[in-house]
Amino acid sequence: MVAVQDKPLASVFRQMGGGAFPPVVETFDRGKTIFFPGDPAERVYFLVKGAVKLSRVYEAGEEITVALLRENSVFGVLSLITGNRSDRFYHAVAFTPVELLSVPIDHFEQALKQNSELSWLMLRGLSSRILETEMMIETLAHRDMGSRLVSFLLILCRDFGTPTNNGITIDLKLSHQAIAEAIGSTRVTVTRLLGDLREQEMISIHKKKITVHNPVALSQQFT
Repeated sequence: MVAVQDKPLASVFRQMGGGAFPPVVETFDRGKTIFFPGDPAERVYFLVKGAVKLSRVYEAGEEITVALLRENSVFGVLSLITGNRSDRFYHAVAFTPVELLSVPIDHFEQALKQNSELSWLMLRGLSSRILETEMMIETLAHRDMGSRLVSFLLILCRDFGTPTNNGITIDLKLSHQAIAEAIGSTRVTVTRLLGDLREQEMISIHKKKITVHNPVALSQQFT
């Protein structure tokens, strides 16, 4: 869901570059890479639909999720923040099927200088990103996978949850493999843990959408 106060960011992004260089619309299927670490930082992205996973790949080959971006997020701007036109730092992957708008990074930088509203919206968005990253780090700090999974589900409830009569439904179609990749587990383990939560009537799953019946109770019992 897109909050009312965030809608100007979408309109500003769509107008960026003017008529000669309108934003490019791009779509990616689940699991497809948007950019790799080390790729040239040539474009900035605005997430119209779906969710994008940002992760860091370390020398040992381990990949750690640092943020799960929701609709109305801007990403791919790190080189502007650092002041250097560095290559991509993160691995950006479509966590669900996504629709993006993208513009050349030069156009985005110029728009930031000319539009104080856009600069303020970006600052607010980056502050939110820092909090999201801290929560993901806390999630992955849990040694047992049960607590790690529950923490991840609670993050999804906060960022992608829709209130229903049965609790909070996470408005994403999530495969067990996608969840496993996000929390550094295996599909078999995630399937078993989700089964345990269903048996205890903490969650229900319908057409790959998870409903957490009582997030407070889930948090108190498992974390």
